[in-house]
Amino acid sequence: MVTGIYVSAVAPESGKSLVCLGLADTLHRHADRIGFFRPIVEGIDADHDPMILMLRQMYGLDPSVCLGGVTLSAALGMLGAGKGDEIFGDAVVKYGQIAKQCDVVIVDGSDLRGHDAAAEFDLNARLANNLGLPVLAVVGAKGLSPDEAADAVDVARKQLASMHCSLLSVMVNRADAGAVGDIHAALRPGASRRPVYVIPEIAEISRPTVGDVAAALRLGQVAGSTELDRDVGQVMVAAMTVGNFLSGLGAGDLVIVPGDRADVMVACLASALSPQFPTPSAMILTEGLAADANVRPLLNHAPFPIFASDKGTYTTAHLVAGVRSEIHASQHRKVAAALGAWARCVDEAEVLERLSLPRPTTITPLRFLHELIERARVQKRRIVLTEGEDARVLRAAELLHRRDVCELIILGNKAAVDGLAAAQGIDLDGLAVVDPATSGLRERFAEEYQRLRAHKGMGLARAREIMMEGAYFGTMMVQLGEADGMVSGASHTTANTIRPALEFVKTRDGVRTVSSVFFMLFPDRVLVYGDCAVIPEPTEWQLADIAIASADTASQFGVEPRVAMLSYSTGGSGAGGAVEKVRRATDLVRAARPDLPIEGPIQYDAAVDAAIANFKLPASAVAGQATVFIFPDLNTGNNTYKAVEQSSGAVAVGPILQGLRKPINDLSRGSTVEDIINTVAITAIQSQTVSASPEPPSAHVPRDEIGARLHGT
Repeated sequence: MVTGIYVSAVAPESGKSLVCLGLADTLHRHADRIGFFRPIVEGIDADHDPMILMLRQMYGLDPSVCLGGVTLSAALGMLGAGKGDEIFGDAVVKYGQIAKQCDVVIVDGSDLRGHDAAAEFDLNARLANNLGLPVLAVVGAKGLSPDEAADAVDVARKQLASMHCSLLSVMVNRADAGAVGDIHAALRPGASRRPVYVIPEIAEISRPTVGDVAAALRLGQVAGSTELDRDVGQVMVAAMTVGNFLSGLGAGDLVIVPGDRADVMVACLASALSPQFPTPSAMILTEGLAADANVRPLLNHAPFPIFASDKGTYTTAHLVAGVRSEIHASQHRKVAAALGAWARCVDEAEVLERLSLPRPTTITPLRFLHELIERARVQKRRIVLTEGEDARVLRAAELLHRRDVCELIILGNKAAVDGLAAAQGIDLDGLAVVDPATSGLRERFAEEYQRLRAHKGMGLARAREIMMEGAYFGTMMVQLGEADGMVSGASHTTANTIRPALEFVKTRDGVRTVSSVFFMLFPDRVLVYGDCAVIPEPTEWQLADIAIASADTASQFGVEPRVAMLSYSTGGSGAGGAVEKVRRATDLVRAARPDLPIEGPIQYDAAVDAAIANFKLPASAVAGQATVFIFPDLNTGNNTYKAVEQSSGAVAVGPILQGLRKPINDLSRGSTVEDIINTVAITAIQSQTVSASPEPPSAHVPRDEIGARLHGT
């Protein structure tokens, strides 16, 4: 039976979008099929509604299960003409169409932005009743004292009860951050005695972006950076001398200046290009005046967007001040901040208890990746990112911080990191930046490295030099407990990432081989491929190690391991050195782990296709349903994962290193921001189960492994 929830604002500017987004994210991870319906849409039609477009994009929702009804202006007109039943009839039909395809449907009421908020509230209550849905009421607390917020919650309860609405939950949003505790204390329990959640005002969400301003004022961009997802701080009108202007300019300020003030334009450029001065978020040239021909070439290189307006300076400033902040799918930073606030303030398990949801039966790529974030957040870890002078790394760090996933340490020259962040509009507030060259940890790290590598003749002076390298410094942070895991490789090779770990972190007890896996995310399941990135020609013992480690990695991330040891032969049908190596490796795994379902040698088709498996290996518990695939060599594994990724549309996540005593993970040099986020989350989850002991075991790491040819991916 489908479950539906009607999310209704109680008053204007409640920040209901944050609640809808957080609810959608929660339900997407706990139900196979979710739907979204806005019976009253903003703007000209449903296809331009920002919430509908965002949820379609973020969660891959088909338009048939994520749609809207009539516009607000049309709805109010119909009510005024006594045709309210047409609104309700349209809503019931469309909701029914969605419900037939979904396990749970979020219905998002109107935003109470019309001229008569009371009439809209009444309309939402009647819609909820006609659809037969319980209401999640969102009470806006902006500007309210704790007692006033508590009174607003009571009023909402009474109003909804008077309309005969079933109340599922009440959430207080946009509360003053310093008053959250007092609001909790002032709240009075409702009939259900369930908790009322309080979410503070989030500055990153409340502030409009440069893109919001440009869209609202219909500005044309004339020069500068094309990055519009930048928070707007203060609005600064340049109507003073350059000296006074610079003294008041702050980071992220939007500068409004007449188009003939070349002095202010050049001052903004100089400020942005100097590490000691702030970078504006954008500049608007007003009065319809074009910049001087001698200045325009400079503006083309501005690290912030520059727009032109034909309106006056103060008219433009007034219009900018009236721009409302919106959460859109393209605004990854706002989305991250919203989901981070939801995760910090709302007990998802308690909310889910109020609903009756069928258990998900499939693992989709989106669900798997979203679950990574939630698992990492449960027990926060400190992860070090070694490449702080890469913009992708900084963007990923900002999003992870806003989503409250883990604690992050960024390595790099602080002036260079801060300058890059300012130029790209990235907010690093709250993130630690450590420069290995000047850090007080460097001497301690060098001494430890000399001790661990003394048998190789390592001197202290050379150790100090080596500890200036990000990968070595970051790995030593993990080794000595200053961080719980490390991610590197966005702009360096796999060898650069893994070599320090092989030198002194070394392998876990009982493990002789460092290897890797990729999570291959198919539309309905997750498979694990190993090893596709580290060992070129594994021996039978190494293949056995890879199989056991890959099975353990699969289990750690919710994939039930059924291991296929791949070969060009299935069962006893073939012979040859390569087949025999796989057969011996399979026997080694069976001896070491009799609990582990494994089959080998086996061909890929027999491992994944039940019909072929029934013909080739009818008695096998693995054939036809394998989840972990162990390739006989790096050439086969690397080419296969890439071929499957490119030809099937599967999402490949990795490589994920396994076998090390501490979590160290490598990125592809072609990694996207999303790839970095996923790898950091995986590293954080790995670190949740790793011992904190900094002392490496005495187990010897084979020389051929350290010297192995390490491949980038």
